Amino acid sequence: QVQLVESGGGLVQAAGSLRLSCAASGRTFSSYGMGWFRQAPGKEREFVAGLSWGGGVTYYADSVKGRFTISRDNAKNTVYLQMNSLKPEDTAVYYCAKSRDRLGAGTSPYDGWGQGTQVTVSS
Repeated sequence: QVQLVESGGGLVQAAGSLRLSCAASGRTFSSYGMGWFRQAPGKEREFVAGLSWGGGVTYYADSVKGRFTISRDNAKNTVYLQMNSLKPEDTAVYYCAKSRDRLGAGTSPYDGWGQGTQVTVSS
């Protein structure tokens, strides 16, 4: 069972930046895709970004393209989400997730979740 622990959330002003980190336990981290999701109050959880097992293929929701960058360091069992030009509508709890496949796409089957980290963007 993989355990995922997010960090890096907080309060930031609009147009600011944050970097989220997700540390994973286990020796097979480099074998599967990873993703970031978010859930705002009163809304369903949505896919934000994902990347393949080696990091060579990335996927982004249209709402974050050009502003967010997902990356991973397999030597450190960690996946990152660099968030720039933040907007108030980016306010949500952000979750790291492990995919059962190697893709980490928005439609991939995710079967492991972190506890979430709050991101609040003030206007």
